[in-house]
Amino acid sequence: MTDLRVESLSKRFGGLRVFQDISFDLPAGGLLGVIGPNGAGKTTLINVISGRQPATAGRVILDGRDITNQPAYAVSRLGLARSFQQTNTFKSVSVGENIARAIRFGSRGAPPGLASMLTDFGLMSRQNEIADKLPYGLQKILGLVMSFATSPRILLLDEPAAGLERNERQIVDSFVQRVRQAGASVLIVEHDMDLIRRLCPRILVLDAGALLADGPPAEVLARPDVIAAYLGEEAA
Repeated sequence: MTDLRVESLSKRFGGLRVFQDISFDLPAGGLLGVIGPNGAGKTTLINVISGRQPATAGRVILDGRDITNQPAYAVSRLGLARSFQQTNTFKSVSVGENIARAIRFGSRGAPPGLASMLTDFGLMSRQNEIADKLPYGLQKILGLVMSFATSPRILLLDEPAAGLERNERQIVDSFVQRVRQAGASVLIVEHDMDLIRRLCPRILVLDAGALLADGPPAEVLARPDVIAAYLGEEAA
């Protein structure tokens, strides 16, 4: 089993502080939600952890190994993968080829449960269709399934429900459940508070690049400082 530790992680772009001194752990088999207002640094945090952007300071430790600032392909092959807020597929090739490329990127073979996931999420019957021709919701779901196809031990999800119709959002619940059944830990960045409450036993709140709160959703979302950070909207 694999765990993830983030130690005093900071990111700046020149004089602009995106986040500073962020520390948390994601135990093996764990599920962690990360929330915060727009501009809090959530997506950049995922980018730095997954090797897509360099850290300014601090460390990312995967299963006892320092992976700070390793490139994304190397991080993926160590078992840490991520999804994207927007659709992120190879648009000009088929669904099947997208899945095949994701499997190769992970380098450890297809994970158990991939075929049933493709079937149940409506993608198996569309293996020969070009990804860019799928409805938006299916493109987004394909991107999620591709992240799982890399056979991750830890999966970082960047707003998996963004752009999905309300009736499609239950797929995110099923997706997370299946990923965890396959043995992976999951971190979810999300604005959908209902989804966060349903899925996550523990959440972090980022605000203005700082870690504001860490704990169970019912406790954290009732805190006055968290409500103030959201201006009383998402946390209402």
